[in-house]
Amino acid sequence: MAILALADGTVFRGISIGAPGHTVAEVVFNTAMTGYQEILTDPSYSGQIVTLTYPHIGNTGVNLEDVESTKIHAAGLIVRNCPARLSNFRSTQSLPDYLKSQGIVAIAEIDTRKLTRILREGGAQGGCIFVGDDAEQALKLAAAFPGMSGQDLAKVVSATKNANWTESTWQLGVGYGKNDRQSPHVVAYDFGVKSNILRLLAERGCRITVVPAQTTAEQVLALQPDGVFLSNGPGDPDPCDYAIAATKVFLERKLPIFGICLGQQIMGLALGAKTVKMKTGHHGSNHPVQELASGRVFITAQNHGFAVDAKTLPANARVTHISLFDGTLQGFELTDRPAFCFQGHPEASPGPHDIVVLFDQFMSLMAGKK
Repeated sequence: MAILALADGTVFRGISIGAPGHTVAEVVFNTAMTGYQEILTDPSYSGQIVTLTYPHIGNTGVNLEDVESTKIHAAGLIVRNCPARLSNFRSTQSLPDYLKSQGIVAIAEIDTRKLTRILREGGAQGGCIFVGDDAEQALKLAAAFPGMSGQDLAKVVSATKNANWTESTWQLGVGYGKNDRQSPHVVAYDFGVKSNILRLLAERGCRITVVPAQTTAEQVLALQPDGVFLSNGPGDPDPCDYAIAATKVFLERKLPIFGICLGQQIMGLALGAKTVKMKTGHHGSNHPVQELASGRVFITAQNHGFAVDAKTLPANARVTHISLFDGTLQGFELTDRPAFCFQGHPEASPGPHDIVVLFDQFMSLMAGKK
C-alpha cells in the first residue's frame, strides 16, 4: 500500500510500484502520452514528483538508451495504472524494477484525473508519497515542504568537472552516433542539461565542452568558445547568481549565446528582467507555441515552473515566441548582439521535433562571428 498526501490536506490511497520509504517534493502534472523514461531522467524534474496524466504508463518497459542523463532525477512518480505485462523489442527492464533499482518512490492506482484537477485549479503544491498506511505522517511531511521558490537546484544536478561530449543522435539498428568534427567550439553550461540537446549540437558538427554550473566567465573565455550554450535545469533561476554574472560577461563580449528553459530565465535575469513562479508550470509534449514573425505554430515539449516576465525585458530584447495556452513568454532575441533563447525544450526527446530549427539558428550565429 502507498499514500499520496498533498499540502492542502488531500489524501489518495494506492499501491507502491517503486522503492520503499517516502519522498517529499513539489507535485506537478505532465500531459505527455509517451516518453516516461525520458521524463524521469530529465534533470529539470529534480525536486518534483511527476504525475503522468496518460492512464497507462509502463507498457513499453525501460531500455538502456532512452535516457536524458545518467539517473532518474524526478523525486517520485504518480500514475493511474502500471500494466503488469510490458511489450517492446528494445525493453530490458520493467518500469517498477527500474524505479526500485534507483530508489525512486512511486504510486499507482489513484485517480490521476482528480489529482490533475486539484493541481490545475489550485496550482502545484508540496506532496508526499509514503509507502505504508500512515496518512497522518504523510500529511505532516507534505505540509512541511518549503516550496520551489528560492531553491538553487542547478548546482546540485550539474556536472562537477569539465567534459568533452561527442555522442550524436540515435538511429534504429545503429544506436547513437559519434561526432568527429571539431568546429565550431561550443561551451555548454550544465544546469541540468538533457543529453539530447548535446546530441543535436554534436550532430551539427560542434566540438562541445560541457562545464559545471558554477564555472566563471573567465574560465569559459579561456576555452576560446565560438558560442556559449545555457542549458535547461531545475529550480528557481533567481538564486543562480553565478550563472547570471557569467552571462552578463558573455553578453558584453557579444559572444553567440543560445539559452533553453532555465537558460532563457538566466539570460533574462542577466538583462535585468524579472522571473515569476507559475501557478502550475508547463509540463507536457503538446504545447502550441507561436513564432510571432511568421505566425507559424509549433507543437513543443515543455518543462518549467518559472518564466520570464516579458513586460520587464529591456528595449533591446525582442519577443519571438509566445505560448498559445496562456500567452507567456516562450522566446526572445537581442537586437544588438547574437543572443537568443527559448523556454520550451526544442530538442524534444522523444518528441515532438517541430522546433529543432533553433539549433540551426545557433549555428548560423556562430558562423556569422567567424
